[in-house]
Formats: sequence, structure tokens, C-alpha cells
Amino acid sequence: MKTLLSYLCLTAVSAGTFSLMLSQTAQANNDGTIKILTDDTVIKSHTLPDFSYAGYNHGIGEIPAAKGTVIDVTQYGVIADDEIDDSKALLKALDAAHKMHGPVIVQFPQGKVILSEILKINRSHIVLRGTGTGGKASGGKGTHLHIPRPLQMVETSGALDELRDYLKKYDKRQREADKNIDALFSEYSWSGGFIWVQKEGTRAAAYLEDRDPEIVILADALTGAAGSHNVTVRATGTLKVGDVVELQWLNRRGEDGPLLKAMYGDTDLKIGSHHWTFKDRPLIRQKTKIHSINGTTLTISDPLLHTISADIPAQFAKWEHLTNVGIEDLSITFPQSPYFGHHLERGYNGIYFTSVFDSYIRDVTFQNADSGILSYNSANVTLSNIETTGDRQAHYSVHVGNVHNVLVENLTVKNAPIHSLSLNTQSTKCVFKNAIVNEAAVLDQHAGANHQNLFDNITLNVDAKRDENGPYYPVWDGSGAGYWQPGHGRFNTTWNLKVNIRSGANRDESVELRGLAEGPEARIVGVSGNRTFRVKYVPMPYLERINEPMQDVPSLYDYQRARRQSAYK
Repeated sequence: MKTLLSYLCLTAVSAGTFSLMLSQTAQANNDGTIKILTDDTVIKSHTLPDFSYAGYNHGIGEIPAAKGTVIDVTQYGVIADDEIDDSKALLKALDAAHKMHGPVIVQFPQGKVILSEILKINRSHIVLRGTGTGGKASGGKGTHLHIPRPLQMVETSGALDELRDYLKKYDKRQREADKNIDALFSEYSWSGGFIWVQKEGTRAAAYLEDRDPEIVILADALTGAAGSHNVTVRATGTLKVGDVVELQWLNRRGEDGPLLKAMYGDTDLKIGSHHWTFKDRPLIRQKTKIHSINGTTLTISDPLLHTISADIPAQFAKWEHLTNVGIEDLSITFPQSPYFGHHLERGYNGIYFTSVFDSYIRDVTFQNADSGILSYNSANVTLSNIETTGDRQAHYSVHVGNVHNVLVENLTVKNAPIHSLSLNTQSTKCVFKNAIVNEAAVLDQHAGANHQNLFDNITLNVDAKRDENGPYYPVWDGSGAGYWQPGHGRFNTTWNLKVNIRSGANRDESVELRGLAEGPEARIVGVSGNRTFRVKYVPMPYLERINEPMQDVPSLYDYQRARRQSAYK
């Protein structure tokens, strides 16, 4: 078990001195090795979490091929390419799938299928499958799910009423005086989708405290070491091997609680009030599976996020969820329509993926979406081979928030979202891997107790900006409300970041890559590209391999997973 040590963050230093110190740290580490992986002294004093548990089945093995009874939507009246709305037929087919026993595949035809209603999935073991995204490899053929209207025109279920009431109660508004904008946030800015996956009776996220359901506690956790798999409990109660549960840490000790020390270390950064205001609401949630039970010792399927002790108590709670939900091999398109601004989106959202475990979305493209995929309240999810395109402004490409162990791999961002790669509130041990961002490139760490997340082997194609200090680019540009700051907790990691400058800086100029309002004890290992770079990240992170390609370990996730798989043999 690696020791969890903290170091003081640099918070008040001139920009020039700060950049110089970071450059010196990087140069000291460029000797052909990766010290955070090989040097015992560095390993002990700079914790690097094991990120390899992210994804379907904790990242081990491949996503299985879909099996089950096939529901062919054309048998329910869907006719592709006839330019007639197929919503009623699709709803009939989906209803039949929900009534069927055992695994089921809802098969879409090749061609254009028009949808103007929400397809809600609330059962396990179901796959929505198209015939492909229609790229060049398939001769332009594939399944094209065309959605002509926004959620604002069709969503009437009441499922987002709590969010609507929250926005009104706290007068959450988008105010931009220079654009004559002063309007209530849209509930569709970060919620809802035309393919809507959610177990009945669950919440995607908590908003109003008076609507928090009673937590069903299954066992009180007494001890456990961060990074281990073993937890002792007072009594196992009804827990059994194979149960998927939620391990919860609550902060009832206020602004200086030990849990906050575990999350943020000995930082001087201001910690927002949401970290201690809601004493009966879990601050950290780790969804996990009970692997074995030996007396009062439970072995769980992935490493503990934090220590459990008398000072940092935790509890196992019931978690309602779906399993083995898949969406694959199709494109989702929206019309070219006006964009009214940040937080004012009308709801051209593709997939709302909530309350799922061991589930996936793969080989799906989105065109002109406000948000391609919005994920919440989920774990062990793989989102792979995703592409977002379009000429209009967007909010998210793929949103990762209120989730644990989500892997987003092979994401290509060709549109211009405000948050291209977004790790949002209460996301833990999540990974963006092998992403290419061509427009509005941002590594967004969106505040809200998100920590131990990884940006892995990311390529950003950007146009440098310029100020009095020369060319720069805001790579790490997190946001989020002040009551959820800092931008992230300890051990968020950027590994093998490749930055290609398209304009704004001459070949002989050094470009400053900035992250000016992030979080403590970040790790940035490997930054390279077509210019020389300086890193200015506040507070100061662990830095290594700056201006040196990471050819030996291009992906930290792959490296850690290979080591774990080797240990199993």
C-alpha cells in the first residue's frame, strides 16, 4: 500500500517564478525514466492511484457481444428513409422489449429513423443496436437516428421536476449583460436525453435536501486502508457475495473534518460549503461489488478511495441500479438550429446514461447535439469510440459526473462544446483515454469533490492565445460554483498530454499551458507537442517529463491494467 502523504501547495508566488520552478522540476526528471513509476522515494511521497479499474467489469476483458432475443423495430412499424416520424413504432418495440424475459436486443434498421419522443430504458440486460455509424468504411450506410425537436418540446414526464424546483428556488440564472441575457438556467443544460436510461425511482443527482430519500444502510464500515480491498464491518447483516452496493463517506465534522483532509490534504485553498453543509448526504460514493465475506471482513471489487477509521467512518448502503445496458452502432443527429447560450440549451441531448453498472455505449456518433452523452449515478461503465460533430455551439461532448470507474476511450471531439472533456461533481477514478479534441479543447475538472481522475494520452489541437507574457493556452480550465471549490481533490492526473499548436505562436516561441484555478496535489506527467511548453498550474502539481514524448508508457491506464492482469496469472 502506497503511503498517502501530502505536500504544501504553492498558492502565492509570481507568475514568472512559478513557471520557472515548474520548468526546473520537469527538467530534473527528464533522465529517461518515469520516476513516479520507478523511484521508491518519489512513489512514497507522490501517490499515484490505480486507475485501471475504470470501465466495464473493472476494465478486465472485453465487453461481451450482445446476446438475447432480438426485437426488430421494423416488425413494429418502423420504416427507414421514408421521412415519416417513427416514434410510435419505436415506443411499441421498446415496450415489447421491456415485457420480455431474459436478455433482449432492440435492433434498428439501416437508414434514417426519425424520433420525436424519448426512448426510456428502465430494465437490465437490454441492448439498443444499430447497423453502424455510417462512416466511409461502410460505404456511408448505417443507422441514423434523426431527432428533429429538442427535449424542451417533448419532455413532460416530471422526472426533472426536482431540478426545475431547485433552479427556481435558488434563482440559478445565466446573466450576461453584454448579450442582454438574464434567464433561468435550462434543466436540459446538463440533464435528460432522447435515449434515457434510468432505473425507476432513482435520482440522477441530489438537488433539494428535503427530497433526499432515506438511506438504507446495510452495514457500518469500521476499518479499511485506502487502496486496499478489505473492509471490516460491525456486522455483515444481509450482505452477500455478488451484491453491488454503494460505499459512502459522510462529512459530519465540519470545515476541518478528517474526510476533507483525506480529500484535499494540507491545502490553503478555500473549500466550499457544500463539503460540510449537508451532514446526512454522502460526500463520496464508491459503487462496488462484494467479492468475498470472511467473518466481519468484506473484500470489495476495487480499491478503497479513502481510509475508513474511527475518524473517517463509512457505511455500505443499498444502491438501486440496472446492469448490462448497452447502446451501440448508430449515429444520432439533430438539426442545425440556433444556440441560445450557455445554460440556456433547449435539450438536443443524445443519451442520458444513469443508474447503470457494468454497462456501455460504443461506436456512436452525435451531430449537432447540445450534449452527446450525460452520465450520472453509475459505475463500471465504458464509453468507447464516440464522436461528436457539428457546426453549432454545444455544452458537453461527454459529461462524466456523479459516477465512479467510468472509462471514456477513443473519443473524438470535432464540434465546439464549452466543456469538451468534463470530469464533473463527485466523479471518482474516472478516465478519459485516447481522446482527440479538435475544437474548444479543455480539460475540465468541474469542482464538486471530484478526485482521483485521469486524463490519459490526450491530444489537443488548439490555437494559442496571447497576452503580455506571450503565447499561452488554458488547457485545464475547470469551473463550477464556489460552494464546490476547489477544482478537484488530490491525485487527479494528466498523463501524456500532446498539444498541437495550429496558430498563435511561432515555432521558436515557448507556449505556456495554464490551469489557474484547479486543485491540490495534481500529477502532470508527460507534456509534448509541436512547440516548447511551460506549465503554469495552480496550485503547484507534481511535474515530470515536460517536453518529452511518452513513448515508453503512452497510456497510464494500459500500463496499470497490464500490471494488474499479470498479477492475476
